[in-house]
Amino acid sequence: MSSDLESINGVGSSIASKLRAAGYTTIEALAVTPPREIMERTNIGFNIILKIQESARELLSTEFKTAQEFYEKRKNMKRCTTGSKKLDEALGGGVETQAITEFIGEYGSGKTQICLMLSVNAQLPFEEGGLDGKVAFIDTEGTFMPERIYQIASARGMDPQVVANNILVARAYNSSHQCLLIDRLFTLVPENNIKLIVVDSMISHFRGEYIGREHLADRQQKLNQYLHKLIRLSEAYNVSVVLTNQVQASPATFFGDPNRPAGGNIMAHACTHRVFLRKGSKGIRIARVIDSPYLPEVPVRFMITDKGIQDIEED
Repeated sequence: MSSDLESINGVGSSIASKLRAAGYTTIEALAVTPPREIMERTNIGFNIILKIQESARELLSTEFKTAQEFYEKRKNMKRCTTGSKKLDEALGGGVETQAITEFIGEYGSGKTQICLMLSVNAQLPFEEGGLDGKVAFIDTEGTFMPERIYQIASARGMDPQVVANNILVARAYNSSHQCLLIDRLFTLVPENNIKLIVVDSMISHFRGEYIGREHLADRQQKLNQYLHKLIRLSEAYNVSVVLTNQVQASPATFFGDPNRPAGGNIMAHACTHRVFLRKGSKGIRIARVIDSPYLPEVPVRFMITDKGIQDIEED
């Protein structure tokens, strides 16, 4: 994909420098971002932006395409292994690029452990189930543990120092800081060959700061805005986006599991694949795809060990 902004009609060195300073470093990022957002971040006139975007989309051929053309584009999609063959099968071969994969569960269900495992595996070459790139990890709950990265990498025969240096970690201290970090990704991703973005968790700060029904609409609007930015990132740069989500108990549930994903319909609509995790007995975790355009809802079991995510050794 081209990153030469000056090749767009109407973009000279002055406008290009403003766009780059605001984080729009590629034609792809410029083409998929709402024009009002670009205007607010660059102070470039709205009508100028519309003309620039029209030219950018012509370069990328973003008009109607045949299903066959979309199928050919899907062939560029890559998958990252979780370390468990069973879980990979449930995900259609692994966590895919050009999509958001959401892992939902209670505390201790294995969400962060999967994110840490993927952060190591994403650095593997394609032929070994990796994405052959670096990782951007936004930690909102203080659960990122570099010691665990070293442990998993060492167990897999990888150089832990090299692996750790390829994971760019940012601790988000509130929802505004989290949004700022997501905006920063539009520059960080193309400049650092990042192929996996992790936000662990997406919802935590929003739940803690927007309390009460009177703030629910504002919370959901902000959440929706930044989920769509992550969707644009995944498609523009062919990266995997992995989010974790918390659960909330429904007091009206009398039968079955009372826990349901937090974030409501906004989270549900934005995420491509949703995977519910829960604890089993003897350290076993159970994963089930609860929503996906094409993946079946088949529960699978795996274990969390010193080596990361592993299949259960059947007797």
